[in-house]
Amino acid sequence: MPNVPGHVPQDAFPAAVVKVADALADAARRGTPCPPVRGLLVDGADGAEGGIEAAYAVQRLNLQREQATGRRIVGRKIGLTSPAVQRQLGVDQPDFGALFADMAVPEGGEVPAGRLLQPKVEAEVALVLGHDLPHRRCTVVDLLRATDFALPALEIVDSRVRDWDISIVDTVADNASSGLYVLGASPVPLAGLNLRSVRMTMTRNGETASQGTGADCLGSPLNAAVWLASALAERGDPLRAGDLVLTGALGPMVPAAPGDVFHARISDLGAVEVRFGAEGDHR
Repeated sequence: MPNVPGHVPQDAFPAAVVKVADALADAARRGTPCPPVRGLLVDGADGAEGGIEAAYAVQRLNLQREQATGRRIVGRKIGLTSPAVQRQLGVDQPDFGALFADMAVPEGGEVPAGRLLQPKVEAEVALVLGHDLPHRRCTVVDLLRATDFALPALEIVDSRVRDWDISIVDTVADNASSGLYVLGASPVPLAGLNLRSVRMTMTRNGETASQGTGADCLGSPLNAAVWLASALAERGDPLRAGDLVLTGALGPMVPAAPGDVFHARISDLGAVEVRFGAEGDHR
């Protein structure tokens, strides 16, 4: 499983990184979103690119903290795979975050009311790896050989930043706005499967809420996964056998409210469902 490479002591991080990491961790702990953090990480010298690297340092620090409590990283997620969202945030690249084992919700299961701060749901293709992907210039062939199977998935994104007022710096620092995830129950091998052409329909309480295709995810979920594998290998933290990869949204994300039921069907992969507990339910 992937780990944060080469544990870095907290006192080795810049003060601004520690301050932002503390603010995001405190927002999660208290259940109260904090103001945007980008202003603390983007300076005049390095601009947005320097801010993104500082944001990944924040992410790394908080991942180390969570691992120290016993939480286990089981994979990675890719964000900002939609060209429309990239244009909205003024960026030309995706981002990534880590997935913990305790973020998994059983297929057809329930998210207790109050567990998340500002949840939204998006449907994705999930890949599970059977082999490592250590190459800094990963290819589609490398990825196809390394992937054991695909699954339909729902990612329940969340933001510790108030009102989802985020830039790429905010979301990277906030572990790519990770929340929870739900995986379908029937693995599908990639042989003969064209992920670019799969079609997705997601309903909320029986009404169509989001639609899209594999091509809406960086041209194909495979392209997104290749980008992730290369980016992580470049950072010395490559994807490993057994890792789960959430490849990015196939359609617009949809806000979730207590009592909502989400059901997504992805052609050739199957369906996946989750419900949100009603107000008054316990965590």
